[in-house]
Amino acid sequence: MNTPSSETSTAVAPAATVRIIASPQSWVEGEAVRQLEAVARLPGMRLAVGLPDLHPGKGAPVGAAFESEGFLYPYLVGSDIGCGMGLWDVDLPVRKAKAERWAAKLDLEGAWEGDTDAVLAEHGAKATGFEAALGTVGGGNHFAEVQRVETVHDTRVFEALGLREERLLLLVHSGSRGLGEAILRTHVDRHAAGGLGAESDEARAYLERHDGAVAWARANRALVAQRTLAGIGATGRRVLDVCHNSVTARHANGRVGWLHRKGAAPWDEGPVVIPGSRGALSYLVLPVGTGEQSAHSLAHGAGRKWTRTAARERLRERFTAESLTRTAFKSHVVCEDRDLLFEEAPPAYKAIDRVVTDLVEAGLVRVVATLAPVLTYKTRGRSAD
Repeated sequence: MNTPSSETSTAVAPAATVRIIASPQSWVEGEAVRQLEAVARLPGMRLAVGLPDLHPGKGAPVGAAFESEGFLYPYLVGSDIGCGMGLWDVDLPVRKAKAERWAAKLDLEGAWEGDTDAVLAEHGAKATGFEAALGTVGGGNHFAEVQRVETVHDTRVFEALGLREERLLLLVHSGSRGLGEAILRTHVDRHAAGGLGAESDEARAYLERHDGAVAWARANRALVAQRTLAGIGATGRRVLDVCHNSVTARHANGRVGWLHRKGAAPWDEGPVVIPGSRGALSYLVLPVGTGEQSAHSLAHGAGRKWTRTAARERLRERFTAESLTRTAFKSHVVCEDRDLLFEEAPPAYKAIDRVVTDLVEAGLVRVVATLAPVLTYKTRGRSAD
């Protein structure tokens, strides 16, 4: 369905509101709206917001944020707790990029052989038994992408971040790997999709494990960046790191609420990068306004247009696997999993420029710069789990 305006609100339950932030030009699938409305009917739910990248998920939509009171819902966070985006300023000029050579040699698979305890400690995380996967990208839509600056739209903010147009950047999208899945499985085995009373011992135990996974995921992105930078012969400085799968407490008007983000970037943590598909621009944006209308959240990417099965079926008729390893930007894609190549092909995603324009028109962000892909790393086809 297409929403009739940049913001629509309808009462779904006496105390719950559904709000979809998307323009009439944006495609929002009816099933995603149905899932959003179903979540709004859960006990304690106060607000369910669909962002422009909204699309159906497993039981709950992706590209959404939910505010509740008295209850929290682990399944709304999902299995990849702490998944997010990190951006690094690379100490290497664009003119020295060797994308074809890097694509042939860069390998981020397998267990990292360094001191994982030290990496975890640096980011306030602890060993969990999943350290064989630390420093690996993972499957699905995760990636590590070397980028160049396409256009700077806000020089003041861009330079305040210490960025320079002539230098490369590195964007890492990854999460807590098998750790988050194990945490969700423990909950689902006992409660299925049910929530937890916010003051219960089980809720406190879940939140402790959740916070540990968020820290572990941040350490994972840092190590993915370290391995990537070493692989291309460069060093880098982390510019930002934000999480888009989480639940956090929010204190307002003397009350405690719970903000669940499922594929929703934080509005309240400074600049964020909203990536497109691997063959599209990414947008560095600065949150503006109050954030109230969007549950203090932003789109986290372009959002899927087709399911993975549909993408494989449709795109195998139009492309060869080899053709999908190069993009319209002449960038290279490292993905030796043929199914994943088709599942993650650019046509399977919504148009990122429309998603970001919706956020701009809703008064939620200002574009700082656009970033173009140089090399996108997904997998060499071997699992680190």
